[in-house]
Amino acid sequence: MGVFSGERRKLLAAMSVLGLMSACSSGDQAASSGAAPIEVQAIQVTETPVTMEAEIPGRLEAYRQAEVRARVAGIVTQRVYQEGQEVKKGTPLFLINPELLAAAREDAAGALAQAEANHLNAVDKLERYKDLVSDQSVSQRDYKVAASEELAARAALLSAKARLNRANLDLGYARVTAPIDGIARRALVTEGALVGQDSPTPLTTIDQIDPIYVNFSQPAADVMALQRAMRAGQVQGKKQGQITVRLILPDGSEYARKGKLYFSDLAVNSTTDSVAMRALFDNPDRELFPGAYVQVKLDQAVNPHAILIPRDALIRTAQAAQVMTLDKDDKVVPVEVQTSGMQGREWVVVKGLKPGDRVVTTNVATLAPGAQVKVTPAAAQNP
Repeated sequence: MGVFSGERRKLLAAMSVLGLMSACSSGDQAASSGAAPIEVQAIQVTETPVTMEAEIPGRLEAYRQAEVRARVAGIVTQRVYQEGQEVKKGTPLFLINPELLAAAREDAAGALAQAEANHLNAVDKLERYKDLVSDQSVSQRDYKVAASEELAARAALLSAKARLNRANLDLGYARVTAPIDGIARRALVTEGALVGQDSPTPLTTIDQIDPIYVNFSQPAADVMALQRAMRAGQVQGKKQGQITVRLILPDGSEYARKGKLYFSDLAVNSTTDSVAMRALFDNPDRELFPGAYVQVKLDQAVNPHAILIPRDALIRTAQAAQVMTLDKDDKVVPVEVQTSGMQGREWVVVKGLKPGDRVVTTNVATLAPGAQVKVTPAAAQNP
């Protein structure tokens, strides 16, 4: 009886295990045959005109810069301006011993008066000898001497006039003035300095910074690629005066005013393999300073056939960038694409997609090629 009961218990246990295995197998088959497709959101892409923008480092430079130098030798007696002051052309900046130069001018004026008197005497003598030589009251030799004296007196008169003109110029140079409108920078000399002895001594510098230049260089390869795209009709180029330039300041903010491309070199710099360019910006509030490094955003052309996709729709692999598109049966089809950068929060696709393609924008990383998906509408965003 005990043996029979033991065998029965073993049989019942074996039947229980088989039943459990059968139930699990049936459950797996049911789950496999009834798996729900992954829910995703997708957009249908269209062509959109997109401005092609290059970002290049640049440096600000004054529109005009004048180095103020001493044009006369002497001692600096006074600095008239305030360092950093905005000055107009002709504003006094320094005085260089004007008293001594004024005295030199008076001396030159006296020498001129003496030369004029000497010349008048020589002319009078020559006129008298001219009348006397005809009746032989004066010898030809004396007449020639009188003529020579008149020529010498005339030459001395011209020299005296030249010395007075030079003295007037020196006296004018004693009052050093601004040659252009702009901001006068720090003084390079102080009162009491001897200047202009051997060569014109630098005194200060004036910068005109409204408007202001920004100098930058674009890689020659980028310039040539843009020209090829324009010739092929892939992009629409802009004339030099129509190219808009924006500035990103050192603190990361964007300068409020837009500039224009002012100059583009016709040759490639053999050292840097780049093309030198220059833009011009209005700077009425003096926000931009010469010498500062900035980032230049250059709008050179428009791509009328670009396609924009959300940032999260793009997957980058070691080989290429790709997006997940959907066929007519809502199955996943990976497509390699080529981008030219971002516009806001969207990638600019220039190759790989065509208008009407459906691109998956959510759960992209979880999808496998050929996977069945269910497209759901995007959730409404709160205003």
